[in-house]
Amino acid sequence: MSSELASGLTDPATLVALFVAIAVFATLYTIAVPFFERGDLNKRMRAVSTERDQMRARERARMNSETAANKASLRAQNNHSVRQIVERFNLRKALVDENTMNKLKAAGYRSENALNMFLVARFLLPFLFLGVAVFYIFGLGYMIEKPFPIRLLTVIGISYIGFYAPNIFISNRMGKRQHSIKRAWPDALDLMLICVESGISIEAAMRRVSEELGEQSPALAEEMVLTNAELSFLPDRRQALENLGTRTQIDIVRSVTAALIQADRYGTPISQALRVLAQEGRDERMNEAEKKAAALPPKLTVPMILFFLPVLVAVILGPAGIQVADRF
Repeated sequence: MSSELASGLTDPATLVALFVAIAVFATLYTIAVPFFERGDLNKRMRAVSTERDQMRARERARMNSETAANKASLRAQNNHSVRQIVERFNLRKALVDENTMNKLKAAGYRSENALNMFLVARFLLPFLFLGVAVFYIFGLGYMIEKPFPIRLLTVIGISYIGFYAPNIFISNRMGKRQHSIKRAWPDALDLMLICVESGISIEAAMRRVSEELGEQSPALAEEMVLTNAELSFLPDRRQALENLGTRTQIDIVRSVTAALIQADRYGTPISQALRVLAQEGRDERMNEAEKKAAALPPKLTVPMILFFLPVLVAVILGPAGIQVADRF
């Protein structure tokens, strides 16, 4: 029974059929999900509102010099078992640096619990991938025709994939979030410009932008609400604006925050700076679109050679070949 199971799981035809089934299911799922999913803007805004309340509580606790027991922070919402694993193996010292924290913030994970989950995933996934690889290669006899060093290197490589899988996931989330912010950023600057020129403060302008662009870019609306909360509660407005650039990790956002910091320090009008920066954001967005369009012909060369040209040759030369075969 075990030999039949092993042969079935290692059969190339079975693996190909399994992968094709997974690919078809993933394609159907990708096409069908947008029609049934509901916008999570309200959920995001509630999370941001909760974080704003926690920020208010932390600032009050710091200003009043209260005890640590009375301080409200995200630590109280942590998963205790995950935190115990992090503290027992001292994963923060081994795996965390400033770049890791910035990537997590740029991906939308700002809580301490998210950091603990990320560290535990990086710690446990290599062992999980290693166990699955050992069971599949040595237990079920897959790649049995390969030499032992090749199979051992394969197992080690799979375990390395498990170690870097959380980083790949975070990088993917960060890229999608940054893309959403970049697409909506020029429109956000135009709305901020209109609000500022009408006499509204920068805090009210950010709140208005978050309400208007919530459906277009929930990530940008979330960042605007957080920045507005920090401008209200942090003692240094410059720190609140710098935190916006740090959380997003986008150059055009950092340029705007630098202009806002300069305007706040020297009392200069920011309408012209916002107008220029909005135009620069549109130009950069157009340049990226042109760059993708220019890179399209080289990318289509290989698919055309592999798929289009053989079919074209068969259609053109097929009838002639059939006639020649009938004659000779």
